[in-house]
Amino acid sequence: MGRLFGTDGVRGVANADLTAELALGLSVAAAHVLAEAGTFAGHRPTAVVGRDPRASGEFLEAAVVAGLASAGVDVLRVGVLPTPAVAYLTGALGADLGVMLSASHNAMPDNGIKFFARGGHKLADDLENRIESVYEQHRTGDPWERPTGAGVGRVRDYDEGFDKYIGHLLSVLPNRLDGLKVVLDEAHGAAAKVSPEAFVRAGAEVVTIGADPDGLNINDGCGSTHLQLLKAAVVEHGADFGIAHDGDADRCLAVDGAGEEVDGDQILAVLALAMREAGTLRGNTVVATVMSNLGFKLAMEREGLEIVQTAVGDRYVLESMKEHGYALGGEQSGHVIVLDHATTGDGTLTGLMLAARVVATKRSLAELAAVMDRLPQVLINVPDVDKARVHTSAELANAVTDAERELGATGRVLLRPSGTEPLVRVMVEAADIEQARSVAERLADTVKSTLG
Repeated sequence: MGRLFGTDGVRGVANADLTAELALGLSVAAAHVLAEAGTFAGHRPTAVVGRDPRASGEFLEAAVVAGLASAGVDVLRVGVLPTPAVAYLTGALGADLGVMLSASHNAMPDNGIKFFARGGHKLADDLENRIESVYEQHRTGDPWERPTGAGVGRVRDYDEGFDKYIGHLLSVLPNRLDGLKVVLDEAHGAAAKVSPEAFVRAGAEVVTIGADPDGLNINDGCGSTHLQLLKAAVVEHGADFGIAHDGDADRCLAVDGAGEEVDGDQILAVLALAMREAGTLRGNTVVATVMSNLGFKLAMEREGLEIVQTAVGDRYVLESMKEHGYALGGEQSGHVIVLDHATTGDGTLTGLMLAARVVATKRSLAELAAVMDRLPQVLINVPDVDKARVHTSAELANAVTDAERELGATGRVLLRPSGTEPLVRVMVEAADIEQARSVAERLADTVKSTLG
């Protein structure tokens, strides 16, 4: 697997890359590292452990729980719940550590492990690096120091987590959803029960699809990465709009009443205006990534709001928000973080807040989303090139400058080396789709000839 920790925990094919032995070892290593860092000082540590419904999550959960308990950590096993629920419960229950077993939007054969620190926040890079180092050290022969007798951790199921998380979601909702009809696509994932229950308790009429997980069908042709079923269901049922989550429900994308997609940029724009109106958008600023559509930037500028852009990845959005005290941030892919109410992207919370805005304004989602025009965007992946030179090639820099001059103020060029593959991503936005495609293809040819 190379370096174990990526931008969102450890992820790989379950029982091939991500084995029970690895899950157990990383859990023990995490306990030792957090103990060394003083996280457990003066008290017996507790961890919250949850998972999405993948079949492999059953044995990986057992491995994680065994590892933590063997290291002297008491475990609260919350079962199948969304990633943001595990993060919330870690903070709300005063736990020292949270662990979520999920590969998010990936297909079923994959799984992953995400660790949360006290308060429900993702672990800092230095702690992840230390966990990986300690795991490798003990894997190669240095024995663990193991408690015995009463020192071993105790394990119990915490069934109250379901209602406690829903109660939290409803407590921060600005208004009820009575009179609203919503279709929810749960991706056969971790929110299959939580999200519909939250919307129903908030007063909405709910139609669900993708809400029958069997351990094998997560993200299979449904959810936030496959919106076709949701689009059809919204139109068929005459719903006001639809919401789609991914496998661990940290994402939220939407479909308006006509079956048209409303992406993460548009959702951010709608929530930004709602929060400004409520006086909760600190600094009148939204944090987004460099992949956000130029139309989002233009719309926010027109509304007098500031944008801070980060590298791609919700962890970088969150880091910027925490550093500067901003309240709202997210990605085009549907990771939306409302920092006053969540420590990570929360798809159910985002959907509820979007629904509350529709009810409060008595405007359709299509009307609200029209605050921004999505400029045509063309993305081309150029494989088998030296991606390390993408920012140092003078010839490539000149080609980008020429393209930006051609596009003017209503266009944008972004060249980005992939973080996981030997390829460069060429993204071009323009007011006209044909111009965007032409410029993107020309730049892709230049990348190939220059870096190939």
